[in-house]
Amino acid sequence: MSERPADFRYRERERGRTARWLRRASRALGFDPAPSEVLLSAFEEAYFLGDPLAEAVVRAARSPHAARAELDRALAALAGGAGLDALAIGPELRAMLADALEAPPWLDPDAVERGARAFRRFGSAVFRFAGSITLAGYLEASVAKPLALSGAYVGAGTRARFLETVSFWIEVSEPGGLDVTAPGFAAALRVRLLHATVRVRLDGHSEWQTERWGVPINTGDALLTLMGGSLAPGLGMRVLGFRPSRADIEAMLHFWRRVGQLMGIRFSPYPETVEDALRVAWIALFKGSQGAGEDGRALCRSYDEAFAPEETSLRGWLEHGLHRGMTALFLPRPIARAQGLPPAGLWALVPLLPFPLVFGMESLRRRVPALDALADELTRRERRAWLARHTKGRAAAFRAPAGLRR
Repeated sequence: MSERPADFRYRERERGRTARWLRRASRALGFDPAPSEVLLSAFEEAYFLGDPLAEAVVRAARSPHAARAELDRALAALAGGAGLDALAIGPELRAMLADALEAPPWLDPDAVERGARAFRRFGSAVFRFAGSITLAGYLEASVAKPLALSGAYVGAGTRARFLETVSFWIEVSEPGGLDVTAPGFAAALRVRLLHATVRVRLDGHSEWQTERWGVPINTGDALLTLMGGSLAPGLGMRVLGFRPSRADIEAMLHFWRRVGQLMGIRFSPYPETVEDALRVAWIALFKGSQGAGEDGRALCRSYDEAFAPEETSLRGWLEHGLHRGMTALFLPRPIARAQGLPPAGLWALVPLLPFPLVFGMESLRRRVPALDALADELTRRERRAWLARHTKGRAAAFRAPAGLRR
């Protein structure tokens, strides 16, 4: 049996009545969701895996600000066509960049581009969807504690941090967004350094319990984040009328694997098929201890209030209502109650209203290549317009907070 954090409860809970009943029902439909021992052990051990290369960059620098400045200079030189060998950088950053620039043997560039295109198809609707399903993760201390201790996604800064995440989603999923000269590549490396900075700061923190939760911002939780950009919208967004195919979902799995590789996330066996990903989701369903407590509830409240209109306007009122409606639609009500979120009332039905139009357009674009190309261009513009409206043109910084909140 592998090493696992104390809060990872899958092995106990898989024998429970609910898990046994759901597994029997799934097997009756022709699919056994139970993971192999190889997958389960790898998932357990992943909670003790961070990103040693990026952490070395942070530890070697005079300060997090100096580490980020060195990275920015290197990214600018790479974007300008310089080779890695030509960069005047420290050995730690050189090792991290070499790791990101190396094409892994599993990489399929065509699948990456198809996956990015499939993700773009959801437009701005996927931003609210992804934000909503993330709230379920805030039940777990391994997810909530780093955010609460660093101050990220808590209080007034929640909106800005969420919009930075949206900017990241947009940049990495643009055509060629992960090329070394593209903004998405730079965004992935900046977020990688941000995560490493928080991880280093929390090393030895009095409130962090490694034996219970693993290391902060660990590979296990990161894997679930990658599933949240691929399997989850591939299945969940169908409720809104979108029609991703199995091949689209598997391409999104590959696309997010590549994003994760740039960010220092290494997990094997990584799910390559829908069935593989469902087995990861099955483990996630039963592994948790739901021990985040007030930290998790504070994160959820902050998210719920993040899009409250700053001034009285019909557009702001509608946006906030749709934001809450998406949360109510995709976050199970028992979790919402546990996290202290108020009912959304009829707003929960509002995201469903465009279903006929979305389904019709999806059906057309699947049949007419020229229409699909046009729709992709319009969707890319819509995503950027949504972000610009909410940020008022401010660029994403992807910087770690100046210090810990407590």
